[in-house]
Amino acid sequence: MNKVSLPDYRALAEFRYQIRSFLRFSEHAVRAAGLEPAQYQLLLAIKGIPHEVRPRIREIANRLQVQHHSAVELINRLETRGFVRRERARDDRREVLLALTPKGERVLAELAMHHRDELRSAAPGLVAALRRVMQSGKKADTARAKKSIS
Repeated sequence: MNKVSLPDYRALAEFRYQIRSFLRFSEHAVRAAGLEPAQYQLLLAIKGIPHEVRPRIREIANRLQVQHHSAVELINRLETRGFVRRERARDDRREVLLALTPKGERVLAELAMHHRDELRSAAPGLVAALRRVMQSGKKADTARAKKSIS
């Protein structure tokens, strides 16, 4: 049986703290811009979707890890406020794709810049915490391997 040691708990707690600190910054920055965190995440998902993935509601819901109907509601609210638009695909008119409006692009660019800057300053703490978690896991794996050999 693999046990979690006190250093493991400390490493996990520190990593969770570092993540939560960044998320708290993000929540405040997004709300100051007049959006909800999920709305910012949706804008970012549309803009940052991989080139080979079409920005359809299904893909955005998957990227946000929400139900389809929850994504639709977020899109409706952002569309009403002029941040996103739905458009028919050129190659298949039945398909509806999502796009940012110029207003959505402006707000997202401003927020993304702040997030990037915050991540750059938070990166040393995040990386150090992640390394501690990974190293504690490696030590446990090494100990298990030595035990199974003997």
